[in-house]
Amino acid sequence: MTAPTALPEAWPPESWIKVLPQGLYVEPGDFFVDPVRPAARAVITHGHADHARPNNERVLATPDTLAIMRARYGEAAGGALQPLPYGETVRIGEVDVRFVPAGHVLGSAQAVMEYRGCRIVVSGDYKRRADPTCAPFEPVPCDVFVTEATFGLPVFRHPPDGGEIARLLHSVELFPERSHVVGAYALGKCQRVIALIRQAGYDKPIFLHGAHIPLCNLYRELGVDLGELVPATGLKKDAFVGHIVMAPPSAVADRWARRLPDPVVAMASGWMTVRQRARQRGVELPLVISDHADWDELCMTLEEVGAPEVWVTHGREEALVHHATGRGIRARALALVGFDEEGQGELPDLEQPPAAGAAPAQGALL
Repeated sequence: MTAPTALPEAWPPESWIKVLPQGLYVEPGDFFVDPVRPAARAVITHGHADHARPNNERVLATPDTLAIMRARYGEAAGGALQPLPYGETVRIGEVDVRFVPAGHVLGSAQAVMEYRGCRIVVSGDYKRRADPTCAPFEPVPCDVFVTEATFGLPVFRHPPDGGEIARLLHSVELFPERSHVVGAYALGKCQRVIALIRQAGYDKPIFLHGAHIPLCNLYRELGVDLGELVPATGLKKDAFVGHIVMAPPSAVADRWARRLPDPVVAMASGWMTVRQRARQRGVELPLVISDHADWDELCMTLEEVGAPEVWVTHGREEALVHHATGRGIRARALALVGFDEEGQGELPDLEQPPAAGAAPAQGALL
């Protein structure tokens, strides 16, 4: 499939896809992509709380993203949920919509929207590294590419994931009398780090903070093998000696981590490139492992999709806009609000807590 060469009938794209306070609004389909406030119709790219907000009336997302939203929000996941597998197309109003993998977390997708010959791809959050827990990113030729820029500065060039995992496992061998607690967000990062550890040949039990258990269980239900996982509750201190414990970033520096035997505090994040951030959080072993594209991968992606126009969302927008402009691409910053940089694990306050066992109704976005 190649990008259209003739000027589409729907040009300029700003005439049909607009930035509103509620988010990115697709007018001929009357829906929002990842709205920051509840909407009548929402197309959701992935399950992180800054993109998949609760209480939309109707939601279109991949089946795995809907499963994540049900697990996190219960009835608040949406009034009616419509699954759309990768590669299938649905018409919403006058717009054809399909999902292709974004490589960010399980179920993450790029929303490919076509209207009167114009193709716009909203990538959501994405990464270009191999990830054993989700489908890899697929570049889609388009007229307009909407990209994130979380790590949109040349200083952010992430090292190979395998090398970071090797550093962690070397430390485990080097300090067998200590435990290692790894801070990682509950959705995506935790499961990916575990899977990478397993790929490296580590087959011992891995202990989980209680906040990580539900989504790890869901990943396993959805077919992702994470090996033996053990809840880190109700155990004596010496049970953790020589072992790896996964915990939310907020837990590694509080009294919860002090119950572990002389823990080596690690943190898995793209921000660990910035050593000052690691020192401020008391991180002894910074692991530069990100679920977002780094600078080189962002630039590579712009080349691969070949879009003559690029819109840059949350992150370091100015640098990527400048780079794209220098390559002859029309580029602008969208200045969308409400998206975290890598704080995807935290849930927003809900008007009502998730109801145990509640299942939102299936329904169509049309």
